[in-house]
Amino acid sequence: MGDLFWQDGAAWPKSARKSLDYPREPLFAMLDRAADKSGHLPFTWFMGQTRTYREMRDDANRVAAFLNKRGIKEGDVVAVFLPNVPHFPVAFFGALKAGARVVTCNPLYKAGELNHQLTDTGATAVFVLDHPVFTPTCYEAIKGTQVDTVIVCNLKPFLPKVKAAIGGLLGMVPKSPYYEEDKTFFYHKVVSEHDPTAPTITVNPDDTAVLIYTGGTTGTPKGAELTHMNLISNILQISEWVFLDEEDAAPHPPGRIRHGEEVFCGAVPWYHSYGLTLTLLMSVWYAGQLVCIPDPRSGDPPLSDLLRDIEKSKATVLNCVPALYAAIANHPNVKDYDLSSITICSSGAAPLPPELAKNFEAVTGALLFEGYGLTETSPVTHINPTNRRFRKFGSIGLPVSDTICKIVDVETGTNEMPIGEIGEIAIHGPQVMKGYYNKPDETENVMREIDEKRYFLTGDIGHMDGLGYTYISDRKKAMINVGGLKAYPREIEDVLFGHPKVKIASVVGLPREDEPSNEYPKAFIVLKEGETATEKEIIEWCRPRMAGYKRPKEVEFVDELPMSNVGKVLRRVLREMELKKRAMST
Repeated sequence: MGDLFWQDGAAWPKSARKSLDYPREPLFAMLDRAADKSGHLPFTWFMGQTRTYREMRDDANRVAAFLNKRGIKEGDVVAVFLPNVPHFPVAFFGALKAGARVVTCNPLYKAGELNHQLTDTGATAVFVLDHPVFTPTCYEAIKGTQVDTVIVCNLKPFLPKVKAAIGGLLGMVPKSPYYEEDKTFFYHKVVSEHDPTAPTITVNPDDTAVLIYTGGTTGTPKGAELTHMNLISNILQISEWVFLDEEDAAPHPPGRIRHGEEVFCGAVPWYHSYGLTLTLLMSVWYAGQLVCIPDPRSGDPPLSDLLRDIEKSKATVLNCVPALYAAIANHPNVKDYDLSSITICSSGAAPLPPELAKNFEAVTGALLFEGYGLTETSPVTHINPTNRRFRKFGSIGLPVSDTICKIVDVETGTNEMPIGEIGEIAIHGPQVMKGYYNKPDETENVMREIDEKRYFLTGDIGHMDGLGYTYISDRKKAMINVGGLKAYPREIEDVLFGHPKVKIASVVGLPREDEPSNEYPKAFIVLKEGETATEKEIIEWCRPRMAGYKRPKEVEFVDELPMSNVGKVLRRVLREMELKKRAMST
């Protein structure tokens, strides 16, 4: 079943259909279906405590009723500013059931970054973790926005009773130092004081369900509008392509993803399209367990808590970025944990080095395969064959069902390049976003009409071989890949420009010497006349103004920056100069 066959010069898995039928339904229908058919099965797993599909569906209905009572109507926007905790899927589906669109927000954001998303989307409600940092950040961020409802989510109701009691007594369950009473509502009261009956709404599957912010191809943050059908299509496309051959499956039985039996490890954040689709939504589609991992790097040494939770939950599916796979494979105590339940592992968001994959598989016995996608494509467009015989390390794989990939010229994005030649990767398929929220010009910039079909220009440069495998050779984007998270130079530069001593600044991404596929930001700064500053001063100034992964790890003061004829800073030249200085390849 896992063999490939060749058709029209391209490879295709025999187990996968080239075209699929997609149900035209709202995204929350999958939760209702799972609760109706498998309501007794556990949905969320958090610190050993589980909640069933029926319980979580009822809570989502209660949240929807509350939001409706608060005036949230069809087409409004609700923000979910949460890490991977059990409240997340309830808030997510509850907002959809109220008729709202969901904007997912990085819980590491500082107030200014969150404020931009809330202001841009016109959000009127936000879910936030009860926490000494997250909650005050949220209160600061909602100033000047339309938000009048803050739902504070405490961990205690989802903890095992003994741990909740001990934690409460000893003050170990995190809490905010204060609450703004006029806008604050508490999650546990919302679900206890409302009936499990969601309001009756009419949903067009082609309407926007989720807004996920991305820099797109320009680096300016904007909300990608993903419709109900975009996300449902991508779930089915992924499902069609994951098929385990007998020699690759043990201890998992050969075949497809199993209904009601898989345990999905939520190690990648759900505010990100990768974690949202491949872990949270896929788990619901298959009525599988969802292991909530708020911080995959926690523990002593780091990642110990993740390894413990994989062992205890007997997780079978793990979707991660290469940096996390490397950290697992190199964990000093990895042999002390039983990771044999892990079978299906996908890698995305950054290139997967072959040696890393081999090391991880040697430690776990799992099958690791690389794929590719973008926020704008819900996210998956390519998957390597999910077997050891036909996957190709270094390639992002083959376009999934109903997806056409073209390599087009970089200048216009309309002329298809011959096989093997370099160009920009363009994608057509049912998973391609509706557009960028309230940004028609930005949307038009990345869309092209080719052969009477709508294609999305990814901004990534690569080529395709004669069998249809696609290879990425470079990034057109200026995006900096920090362990799978995206940092955009312009955002960082805008913050640096706010420093009273800075005249001009430019930021580039540099590869880490010990892990070249992982990058970090370096800032080059020209100070104002007569000013002096230190590297530490600049980095500390950035600390309260941007998330940690965006913060420059190095700062170099220079007399001038390389400029183009029209006065643009040439980041490419800066990066090349720095790599040459370090005797590293460009």
